Amino acid sequence: MSDLATGNDRANLIRQAFRLEYLTFGWMIIEAAVGIGAGLAAGSLVLTAFGIDSVIELASAGVLLWRLTVELRHGETFAESAERLASRIGGGLLFALAFYVVASAAWKLWTQTGGEFSMSGLLLSLGAIPIMYVLSRRKLDIAKALGSRALRADAIESLTCGWLAFVVLAALAAQWALGAWWVDPVASLAVVWLLIREGQEAWSGEECCDHHH
Repeated sequence: MSDLATGNDRANLIRQAFRLEYLTFGWMIIEAAVGIGAGLAAGSLVLTAFGIDSVIELASAGVLLWRLTVELRHGETFAESAERLASRIGGGLLFALAFYVVASAAWKLWTQTGGEFSMSGLLLSLGAIPIMYVLSRRKLDIAKALGSRALRADAIESLTCGWLAFVVLAALAAQWALGAWWVDPVASLAVVWLLIREGQEAWSGEECCDHHH
């Protein structure tokens, strides 16, 4: 279906989006606490960056909850200005995350330091991969049906969080097996292009949902 949802369907989709954002909130609190805590304890910048990514996603989820509340209370037309601002904020958060990933990777390469192996970080990243994948796919589907750039930006942050979790997992596994300190900063740069591309899309206000049928 290429047409955007209307009426009751739209209200149902918005409620589903609310539930997804509440789930995101809950998981991101766990991710932020464990990621930053374990990252600092192990001296792992990529794990700490993963935790800070979770804080950024918490802010993004808060923006989405605000935007969806506006739509539920005042209707779709009233929500358009809120959508524009929320989309800009989402884009800005994506740029901030991209900058942090690049900065943390550059610092690790410059100092040639690798953190200690973290079992809690390994378990966190293992759990985050399937959780973020499911959340991001559902958010993308609802964003397409609603025509919401802001929700798409939030979905891409969730998807990127899943990729970062994969990077953390691979980096910790390589660190444990090989003692290869440079793996995680190099690997983390792989997600930067996605962050910047989607950040630009959200910031410029391009139509998010008309690329494909």
